[in-house]
Amino acid sequence: MRSDGAAASRVREARCVEIVFPDHCNHLGSLFGGQALAWMDKAAFLAASRFSGRTVVTARSDRIDFREPVKLGDIVELVATVTSVGRSSMTVRVSLLHETVPGAESKPATTGEFVMVAVDEAGRAVPIGRPAT
Repeated sequence: MRSDGAAASRVREARCVEIVFPDHCNHLGSLFGGQALAWMDKAAFLAASRFSGRTVVTARSDRIDFREPVKLGDIVELVATVTSVGRSSMTVRVSLLHETVPGAESKPATTGEFVMVAVDEAGRAVPIGRPAT
């Protein structure tokens, strides 16, 4: 996050890359839905905490759409973007893209929204208007 503290100039996006290994798969050889959600939640956490400059927690996940299977060996890219900001909360849109062969065109597989809340050391919601010192 930049030191000027202006919300408009804060980093709103985070990207993560993973590879699907056997322990990430279900009995059909595709990415287990719970693993996809864990990766998406991590990406949402990174985007929201970088944007707010605070510790954040997940308050809610909404409308998770599994559009196509992600197979063993696929490369997964998660793109998390802060799309709206409240007093202490942020909505983060997360897209999970996958490549079946390294360097192939990425295709969307799963999307969802996560509501993240900035918290203090005691776990209480705090405003995100100013970065933590």
